[in-house]
Amino acid sequence: MRFRRRPAALLAAVVATAAAATGLGVVGAGSAAAATIPVGQGSYSDTRPPGAAGPEDNTGAPVKPKVTANAAGKPVPTNDWWSSLAFKRYPGNPYSENLYGHPLTYRAVSGGLEVGYPTSHAIVGEGRQYEFPHKRDLTIGLAGLNSPDTKADSWSDWTVTPYWSDGTRTLRTTIGHGMPYVYAQGTGGAAQISTAGTPSVFADHGNVLGVTIGGRHYALFAPTGSDWTVSGTDIRANLGSKDYFSLAVLPSTDALATFRKYAFSFVTGSRVTWDYDQAAGRVKATYTLTTTAKEGSQTGTLQALYRHQWLHTSDALTGWTYASPRGTMKLREGASFTTSQKVAGVLPGLPRTSAVDKARLTGYLNEVVNAADPFQGATDTYWTGKQLGKLAQLVPIADQIGETGVRDRLLGLIKGRLQEWFTVGGASEFSYDRDWKTLIGYPASYGSDKELNDHHFHYSYYVMAAAIVAQYDRAWAADSAWGGMVKTLVRDAANPSRTDTMFPFLRGFDVYAGHSWAAGHAGFAAGNNQESSSESINLSAGLVLWGSATGDTSLRDLGVYLLTTEAEAIAQYWFDADQAVYPGDFGHDVVGMVWGSGGAYSTWWTANPEEIHGINVLPVTGGSLHLARNKDAIRRSIAEMERNNGGPAVEWRDIHWEFQALADPAKAKAVWDAQGGNYAPEAGETRAHTYHWIATLDALGAPDPSVTADSPTAAVFTKNGTRTYAAHNHSGSAVTVTFSDGGKLTVPARSTATGTGTADPGDPGDPPATGDTFHLRSGGTLSTTAAATPTSDTIASAGGANHDGTPHRPLVYEVRNVNGAHQSGGTTGFRLKVDAGTAVGLGQQARVSYDLTGDGTFDRVETYRYFATDPVVGWEEYDASRAGLKSASGSLGDLRGGTVRVEVWSAIGNAPSQLQVGSGSVLTIPFG
Repeated sequence: MRFRRRPAALLAAVVATAAAATGLGVVGAGSAAAATIPVGQGSYSDTRPPGAAGPEDNTGAPVKPKVTANAAGKPVPTNDWWSSLAFKRYPGNPYSENLYGHPLTYRAVSGGLEVGYPTSHAIVGEGRQYEFPHKRDLTIGLAGLNSPDTKADSWSDWTVTPYWSDGTRTLRTTIGHGMPYVYAQGTGGAAQISTAGTPSVFADHGNVLGVTIGGRHYALFAPTGSDWTVSGTDIRANLGSKDYFSLAVLPSTDALATFRKYAFSFVTGSRVTWDYDQAAGRVKATYTLTTTAKEGSQTGTLQALYRHQWLHTSDALTGWTYASPRGTMKLREGASFTTSQKVAGVLPGLPRTSAVDKARLTGYLNEVVNAADPFQGATDTYWTGKQLGKLAQLVPIADQIGETGVRDRLLGLIKGRLQEWFTVGGASEFSYDRDWKTLIGYPASYGSDKELNDHHFHYSYYVMAAAIVAQYDRAWAADSAWGGMVKTLVRDAANPSRTDTMFPFLRGFDVYAGHSWAAGHAGFAAGNNQESSSESINLSAGLVLWGSATGDTSLRDLGVYLLTTEAEAIAQYWFDADQAVYPGDFGHDVVGMVWGSGGAYSTWWTANPEEIHGINVLPVTGGSLHLARNKDAIRRSIAEMERNNGGPAVEWRDIHWEFQALADPAKAKAVWDAQGGNYAPEAGETRAHTYHWIATLDALGAPDPSVTADSPTAAVFTKNGTRTYAAHNHSGSAVTVTFSDGGKLTVPARSTATGTGTADPGDPGDPPATGDTFHLRSGGTLSTTAAATPTSDTIASAGGANHDGTPHRPLVYEVRNVNGAHQSGGTTGFRLKVDAGTAVGLGQQARVSYDLTGDGTFDRVETYRYFATDPVVGWEEYDASRAGLKSASGSLGDLRGGTVRVEVWSAIGNAPSQLQVGSGSVLTIPFG
């Protein structure tokens, strides 16, 4: 079945677009004489083909980037969280749509910037979508400001500065992901804060004012010597000779002094750097804010980390948190932080095993290569890409079973179609738009031209296919041949350069959010969105393979960073792997789409559960192995799909079989065997690839991402306690790949090798944890050492519902790579310090889970009876032995590189409570 991605009529619950805006001037891409730009043996045009369209508003009028003179001519990062500032999609709104920075939300209007902090969610669209919608708490502006429009004045990796001017007054505000502050600079009028309701003042220190609006706490900061005055919903301060002021959303009123400390340390930029430590099998990323002191000498700041970040940082965090659609954000005091993650390997294809029937596989390969049209009539960028990807996945398979004739015919098909697209003058080509600094493929599809949607999706297939060609024909991949055009596509979709004047830095990838965005204009009330996160991963995996095949370590390492980062975001936000992100009343285990405001159990084209659950799996490639880190999430997804589908998948059955094989290969193989190959493959799949995938994993076992390697093109599989090591070597000489458990594998030149090796548990990049006592620490970790001073984490309210036995928005603490021998007869113990304050009727509950081998499956899960706290301020002790087990599943055994997890949540009650962390709350496990 062919599916559509963006039909004209969108799902009403998902789209929720804002009112429309004014059109702008004519695009200049077609105004000059056409020129063909040669790139190696290929080329692109600087003019669109006759009759083709470029970026336009929703009435069909062409649009240019809406930026100030300061930003004129600079590549605009479309497909970002704030893109509606620059891409005015709707006539009638020359400002912006809703912008989701997290924890704050924004919307540009004539009088300045609306600011909100949504702390509660809504379930909409017949239960299919959860959202934390923008709702104005206040507007930051200048007295009398009435700007006819808003423009983007400057931007950096995750911050942006909108600009307003009405001829008399000018205003700039700097906003960004993770920023609790809004920094304002203005002239021509007094600083003005207009509130949505009458504010309650909780602190007044002249130039520093603390106000509560709708239950949310804000601090307002004017220059020293100024004084805020409050009149109803109007708050003003004369700036005198100064031109700056700021505000911040506070996690609590007692945070005012800390926020005051950094109020005049204005953020001027944001930047990520990454470092792939190949020997350790880890990638580190450092996120830094640059600042300037408007008063005094303080240049530090405060920033809130998303879940996918604080799970992987060892940097100190405060005890303060914020709510967000991505779960709890944790506040750090400091201008930078660093994350460190294990790298998930990418393979060109799964390795050869004796379990695959060569005759059967050859028959399936011939079905494809002998088809009347192996491209199935594809003409546009997306569907051509799908077919290129389909054929590319068969090349390594044909090669490993000795079908070199089939392999070479496949390579010829791929090269031929790529070269058609990479050459101006035929039925298909790429054209460069000088105004928007983007390369658009024509024929286009799904708004890749008019809305600049999905370039990373479409082009991912071209890069992946080119990487497979480069594996077998490096001369074809040379810059002087066709590699230059491949790199030009990469520059459009995932440019690693900030100084390239032709393309923006990482167009689609939001480095702070940890994932890509699909819409070029972000013109929705729910913010930007991304549906097929797996197609975004396809680009990252393609970069790893292309860089490895061509010797371009810079692009290889870019792919490693992008894939590793987005893999964690996908686990947390698309699959809710830890069951700690989605609201308890959402009722779904996955979302098909992530929005700025939340997530939706839907797709752009259908409500079919098979496609909702499958769109974040396809295409299944050697870049999909990261999904196996969360095998329970895979099982939950398949179970929900089958419940909602009324049975197993029918239309996308092969995608779900392959997905299941990443967690339970034997089950997937049994379903395949029962089907006997008698089905219609998904449009980007083949029987050959699906059979090879399932049979290989059934033989080797599911991927074991707990073990890393000193190569980005290596992976480990585990079956019945036996590990199989696999690696591909793109180089011209043999290499020895070393794995984190001590296993070693010699891989001949330009080959894939496998072996069981001899493993010595231990990860040089993540030293094994030993001992039986762990302290719950801020940041979601379990540590064998206690902090010098205790802090507290907030346990979310049960919301008046009964969650006895089922985690609801739990606090999660985890330690990985734990080694220990199980002490027969020993039991789990914990002492958790909890405090309900004066709230009545609360009960906290804990669950302890053991993943004995670190393969993503919890072998033993223990849920304890909840502890009923008293309504008296002060710490109480929730003790495992006194509470007793409520339920338990599985059994314990020795820990070998295992994972131990503690979850704490509110089982009952209608108020939050506190858990002491750092020191005071302790877990003991029955291991020596």
